[in-house]
Amino acid sequence: MKAIVYQKFGNIDVLQTLEQPKPTIQSDQVLIKVKAFSINPMDWKIRKGEMTLMSGSKFPKHTGTDFAGIVEDIGSSVVGFKKGDEVFGVVKNMMKEGVSAEYVAVPSSLVWKKPSTISFPQAASIPVVGTAALTALQKMGTITSQTSILVNGATGGFGMFLLQLLKQRGAHVTAVTSTAGAAIAKKWGANSIIDYTKENVLSQKATYDIVIDLSGKMGYQKARQLMNAKALFLNPTPKPIEIPLALFKNLFTAKKHIVILSSPSTTYTDVLLGAVKNGLQIEVSKVFPFDQYKEAYQYAQQGGYIGKVAIELN
Repeated sequence: MKAIVYQKFGNIDVLQTLEQPKPTIQSDQVLIKVKAFSINPMDWKIRKGEMTLMSGSKFPKHTGTDFAGIVEDIGSSVVGFKKGDEVFGVVKNMMKEGVSAEYVAVPSSLVWKKPSTISFPQAASIPVVGTAALTALQKMGTITSQTSILVNGATGGFGMFLLQLLKQRGAHVTAVTSTAGAAIAKKWGANSIIDYTKENVLSQKATYDIVIDLSGKMGYQKARQLMNAKALFLNPTPKPIEIPLALFKNLFTAKKHIVILSSPSTTYTDVLLGAVKNGLQIEVSKVFPFDQYKEAYQYAQQGGYIGKVAIELN
């Protein structure tokens, strides 16, 4: 089978396609013929060597975490799936595994039936950012119509889920996005917009109960000036050193730095599937064919697009 791999850390040019054996499955696994997989920022953070404490330095490495496809085979202890089922899921360890191949073998506990109302690229866009959005909601605690929330970088994949889920909870949300993203941020549930192409979010006088930085460009120190006295700063893209530092510094300040670490599970996915059934929108801004994977990662890393980016296989 064809697979996208890399033999050393680096930029997009280290990616290459190789012929590899089709995976063999264990008793608790499902073999999936991959139809699509989505791109997440963690893909290039790992590839660039920014997460080596967790990813290790053993090569070759694959890329990609969440996927959608068709069941090709099931292990002897697997129940609830059969050959031909349309499914989506994630790898068990995103730091050391990947789905960028024609076939992938994963535990059946990390595979779910794909709703017939959405496409393979849409389904492949659910697990990672959807779970992160639900985890962020849990970290926010009790949310009411009086809760003021600033979402920086609001119209990517994470923001797509978060804005719609926050709207269901009645929060007052200010979305920081581009001119091109303003209309869809409003559609997803933002009450007001700050257009970063016209205004520096840090220059405004308003403060918030919760600031969440989905762009990874603001950071806790800058965000402090936008935070109320006992506000939360949520960080879904922490550098490894920030995880212990945040815990330590939170002992001495009322303005808390909360790191978001999430892992897809059936509990989260059931909530997300319910939200999709009730009308939650999944926007895939661009779908690239498999042989244009370098262009796909280049496009995704540049940012500025709406929703998610996916790679599709025949």
